[in-house]
Amino acid sequence: MKGKIFLCVIIIALLIFSIFILMQNNTEEEIIEYTPEEEISEEQTRKTLVTLYFLNKETNDLMPEARLVDAKILVNNPYESLVNLLLEGPKNDKLQSVIPAKTKLNKAYLEGNTAVVDLSTDFIKDINLGAEAESKIVYSIVNTLVELTEIDSVKILIDGKEGCAFYDKAINFKSAFVRI
Repeated sequence: MKGKIFLCVIIIALLIFSIFILMQNNTEEEIIEYTPEEEISEEQTRKTLVTLYFLNKETNDLMPEARLVDAKILVNNPYESLVNLLLEGPKNDKLQSVIPAKTKLNKAYLEGNTAVVDLSTDFIKDINLGAEAESKIVYSIVNTLVELTEIDSVKILIDGKEGCAFYDKAINFKSAFVRI
């Protein structure tokens, strides 16, 4: 009988010792530090993705162009920044700008949920393309700006004046435009 008790005590001691060893192995995990191959530069961390709308040369439809830009240029006035990027034109060779070449941005600002874009007279001067082509000019700006969550519509002014129109009067700027 003493032999069985002694054997049980030995087995229990071995079990306790095994559990203790297993617990030690689980708590002393080796910590491995991850070292990136290349550090992320400050410039890379400041980039943000914007969507600009240009005319596809093949299909003649407005198409989005995603562009990675420095977020710092969007901080003060993102509306002016986006319109200026549109005026610069696309980076993709398959796209083209529809905004008349001499157009200048006077200013752009937010009024409620409407972006107000004040452009130079060159935007409408001698533009007689018909409603379809002229709407692509307008919606290049509208679709780009309504990508921003705070904008529901875009009002276009010409040299600070409301209610102007393209030369052929096919499209006028009396009301704000919403995305179609």
